[in-house]
Amino acid sequence: MAKQKLDTQAIGLDAGLAFTKWLTGAENLHYGLWTGLEVTAGNLRAAQDAYTDKLFKLLPDTPVRILDIGGGAGETAKKLLALGHSVDIVVPSPFLAARCRENAPDATVYEHKFEDFQTDQRFDLCLFSESYQYIPLDQGLTKCLELLTPEGHIIISDCFRTQEYSVDKSQAKVGGGHREWRFREMLETAPVGVISEEDITEAVAPSVDLEQALFNVFGYALTRVDQELSAKRPKIRWMINRVIRLMINDRKRARLDQRLNQKTRTAENFIKYNRYVMMKLRPTSDADQS
Repeated sequence: MAKQKLDTQAIGLDAGLAFTKWLTGAENLHYGLWTGLEVTAGNLRAAQDAYTDKLFKLLPDTPVRILDIGGGAGETAKKLLALGHSVDIVVPSPFLAARCRENAPDATVYEHKFEDFQTDQRFDLCLFSESYQYIPLDQGLTKCLELLTPEGHIIISDCFRTQEYSVDKSQAKVGGGHREWRFREMLETAPVGVISEEDITEAVAPSVDLEQALFNVFGYALTRVDQELSAKRPKIRWMINRVIRLMINDRKRARLDQRLNQKTRTAENFIKYNRYVMMKLRPTSDADQS
């Protein structure tokens, strides 16, 4: 019988959502907008709500049909529904799809990768809230244009890698996303026009310091347990470390140590390696481009 691979991503999502809900009362994993707020765990919900409020300012004034692409656990969809919008969610994770159905029961949830999503329906708005980076760059906008009504719009709120980003895998650089310059090159030739764009990198960056502080707390706790086992239960410690080495390779252990016990993931590094933008686009015709 083949050995099944541990789904560490699902485990991480489950644990992350559970912790965030315990801390804030909502299952949001997106960045917060920290303008005017002290960077503390107690303000995380307010920062995440401020982010959502800013994102929603890009929405039409009247109710529309929205495709929430990569809709997380359905918290954004729940708020969109409360505003009177009609919402469909497409999300590839079975776990997140289940959370969407629980949190936004009036939304229609499709359990697919966006690039594989097929429907005869058309939408007034395609929304990417920290999900655009997971769609192949040559497919995201193209797919949206197939799904939009003639007067539809696209909103992208996400990270992009700056020119400072390096492919050096020895450093776990915080953030993510497509290379910004490649995205910009694609926009120049794509049949879309930019209605608005705002760089909010510095406003969301403190989320990274808060996250790193939390991981350092976990790291400290694990270090103390290891110290106690080393002093009082060395055989048990040896067995635990043996199991960890069998389950996790050297590279992943090094990255885990960096995440739990170091402070390389900082707001300063996030700003250096990432550009976080909120952008609203619209399809353009040949006449618009001429």
